[in-house]
Amino acid sequence: MLQRIEATCAYLKSKTSLRPEIAIILGTGLGGLVEEIKIETEIPYSEIPNFVQSTVKGHSGKLIFGTIAGVPVMAMQGRFHFYEGYSMQDVTYPERVMKIMGIKYLMVSNAAGGLNPEFKAGDIMLITDHINLFPEHPLRGKNDETFGTRFPDMNNAYNRDIFARAESVAAKNNIPYKKGVYVGNQGPTFETVAEYKYFRLIGGDTVGMSTVPEIIVAHWCGIKCFGVSIVSNALGDALNGIETSHEEVQKNTNMAKEYLKTLFRDLVVEINKM
Repeated sequence: MLQRIEATCAYLKSKTSLRPEIAIILGTGLGGLVEEIKIETEIPYSEIPNFVQSTVKGHSGKLIFGTIAGVPVMAMQGRFHFYEGYSMQDVTYPERVMKIMGIKYLMVSNAAGGLNPEFKAGDIMLITDHINLFPEHPLRGKNDETFGTRFPDMNNAYNRDIFARAESVAAKNNIPYKKGVYVGNQGPTFETVAEYKYFRLIGGDTVGMSTVPEIIVAHWCGIKCFGVSIVSNALGDALNGIETSHEEVQKNTNMAKEYLKTLFRDLVVEINKM
């Protein structure tokens, strides 16, 4: 795998002179955040050696190099999911590439179902922690010390320093937000009513089908991480028998678009000071 990653990195370095330390993953319905990026280079995943393809509507499938408020960034416009049929190694391949490319900070966004009864569609939730319910672990297999230790501690997976800076940015810009725990599971089905209740009982505030493998691998690689969920549907909808669709998820995440653009833009500036 290391040889494959080095080949990918050599290709990317040949396409851009930027060497960013901050990476961003833009989730379902949130690809519009690319508007904040002054793009230098844009590379379709299909042209990147050893990258798989994003097959989900709302995920453009491009790797972008550019600047936000003058700060160099790498942005994934679209991610890979376990439910698409890819292995965990494929899903988290970009995070391993980030390590070798010199990325030190990762900012992740996702669309997620609301579990907390106080949450409503369109709310922004800063992720404090996660619960991993995926059936496969992204670090299963022989460990490569080039990236991280065999048994990584996950205590500070969502970096507390970045989190504090995010709260400060939100307060400064009057951005309303929640805080809570993200539950990650395989998908691609949306949850049953019983599953919603179960995920809430075990401590979840939102639930989705991504992010957890990415954060695990990035944290293992020594990259400091920050994550945001956009609540795509409220718990009350599920309990009242209102069906969820992917189109509805995209529409509801768009409600938070402007707030999220401001949060990520200003947080990039703050992280660059760390």
